[in-house]
Amino acid sequence: MIPFLILAFVLSKGKGGFLIAGYNTLPTEKKAEYDEVALCKFMGKIMYAISFGILLLGLSDVLANQLLFIIGMIVFVVSIAFALIYLNTGDRFKKRTT
Repeated sequence: MIPFLILAFVLSKGKGGFLIAGYNTLPTEKKAEYDEVALCKFMGKIMYAISFGILLLGLSDVLANQLLFIIGMIVFVVSIAFALIYLNTGDRFKKRTT
């Protein structure tokens, strides 16, 4: 969980675009079309949600509580599914040209 929190902190500051898979492999001219800071901040929020899900999974093991495990898995899966759908529909992170 600690590495996810560190990545979430870095990304939520708008830095670390090179850590985002897919974005870091784009050619330079394609990267220029995207708002890197907004993309990093969004991914930081998703990383916080994933970290919270992992925390609940760990707590469920320590406290032997099945409900925490179920909630942790739901948070984990829903946050990843939401991110995939949100990122791949529309041009939310493309720079606006006026």
